[in-house]
Amino acid sequence: MPEDDVWPSAQRSDRVAVYSLGLRRQLVPKAGVLGILVYCAQFREHRMNRIAIIDDSDINLMLLENLVGKMEGCEAVIFQESLHGLRWCAENLPDLVIVDYMMPELDGLEFISRFRRVPGREQLPVLMITANDDKAVRYQALHLGATDFLTKPVDGMEFSARVRNMLALNTSQRHLADRAAWLADEVAKATKTVHDREHELLLRMSRAAEFRDPETGAHIQRMAQFSHLIASQLGLPKAQQELILQAAPMHDVGKIGIPDAILLKKDRLTAEEFAVMKRHARLGSELLSGSESTVLQAAALIALTHHEKYDGSGYPQGLSGTDIPLFGRIVAVADVFDALLSDRSYKRAWPLDRALNFLHQEAGAHFDPDCVNAFLSNPDDLRKIYTNVDGTGT
Repeated sequence: MPEDDVWPSAQRSDRVAVYSLGLRRQLVPKAGVLGILVYCAQFREHRMNRIAIIDDSDINLMLLENLVGKMEGCEAVIFQESLHGLRWCAENLPDLVIVDYMMPELDGLEFISRFRRVPGREQLPVLMITANDDKAVRYQALHLGATDFLTKPVDGMEFSARVRNMLALNTSQRHLADRAAWLADEVAKATKTVHDREHELLLRMSRAAEFRDPETGAHIQRMAQFSHLIASQLGLPKAQQELILQAAPMHDVGKIGIPDAILLKKDRLTAEEFAVMKRHARLGSELLSGSESTVLQAAALIALTHHEKYDGSGYPQGLSGTDIPLFGRIVAVADVFDALLSDRSYKRAWPLDRALNFLHQEAGAHFDPDCVNAFLSNPDDLRKIYTNVDGTGT
């Protein structure tokens, strides 16, 4: 990935810090899409490591602060009161916590226990210092979340080595977290791309059926928007609303299998011709079934059930009431309503008020009353879709 593509995705604080350190030209990513990790990792390597030291003894604090001061790239933040130290560690993000075992108010064990309960502090290294060689104390400290130990009197060389190890551990964990976050973001982007392409393919397939009947080119766009409106007014989850918006345009894809002599006939169909026409529901379902795609699964269900009627007089299965899947009941309202408002070879478009009255009259017979009421409860959006949505989806 070019630098200009990677750089904007960096956190603002990282970009500002990298600029201030004069590092950007040195950090031009050479690992493609992993460039942002290079920025963040190299910036963090140049900032100071903050080490929180909590000890009730003035002498111990001075000693430990002095030892930290001798270590390049490290600064000590000292607290004589454990509660104050815990509060600071909850409000700030240290790179390492060094805590004494024997303290008033909160001893080292209680400090570690509370510290680990602070969100985002579960993995930060904690070094406990104790004069107690009791293994039971150490076992309890490990259980509560201590990472390592130092025994008093503190040896300078050992202190420096253990602190460096803890800081290296923290850096490694942070880099892993950065990479995990980046990978999650890339997966989300890739998934969205797949969904967008799937949606485009479905829309083109549905329009392939509509192209055989040019008078209804805008129908699939409007009825999909009507279906989405009903789902929204019914209070369906956002994911379900989006699903029906994507799947509804496929409702009549089975018309691909209907002969032109019947599909494009200008007069009303005979009973025999209508029997052939009704096959499109099963044909569409068969065409769309068997996919692992949730959109195609929903589309297959809609294709099969959108001509069922609430009173059981519909086709192809003669289902009634709530035995008809909800998506089928929703699309039944949206599909018929838009068809009434559209010119057909065998009829003129109905006025809006007449189509609305038809929905009222057929609630409980042709249509699910709940779907009708939901649809009519938002007349402003209904009229907006009716007025604005054309065959291009605008």
